[in-house]
Amino acid sequence: MSESEIRTILLCYHFGPFHNFKHYYLFFIKECLSGYFPSAVSYNRFVELLPRVFFQMVAFMRIYSFGRCLGISFVDSAMIPVCHNARRYFNKVFDGFVKSGKGTMGWCYGFKLYLLCNDTGDIITFCFTPANVNDRDERV
Repeated sequence: MSESEIRTILLCYHFGPFHNFKHYYLFFIKECLSGYFPSAVSYNRFVELLPRVFFQMVAFMRIYSFGRCLGISFVDSAMIPVCHNARRYFNKVFDGFVKSGKGTMGWCYGFKLYLLCNDTGDIITFCFTPANVNDRDERV
């Protein structure tokens, strides 16, 4: 399956009535649109191929999908845990990139996602930081 097919499937999912990506892929892409995607792989293999297009999708979002600052902006953050806190000393996948940080829901070992939105709810930009970055830090 080509990277352009993967990107097309990911983008079309957000314009359809589906709430579950697995259901969308198995029953819409594999059955209804099988003529458009003749080399469609199994769902498990498709999920394994997703990291190939991650940076391309982020670049697409940066170029085409963001709103404009209209004067009033809102920022919010969310913790993205990498693993459970009890296993943070054994995790080697993101070693050196993630930190432990405390949020409103307690301690988290992972990243923090910041979203900047305008007053109509359009995302202006986003940023990933280690979890130990303070929300009041003006560099974010």
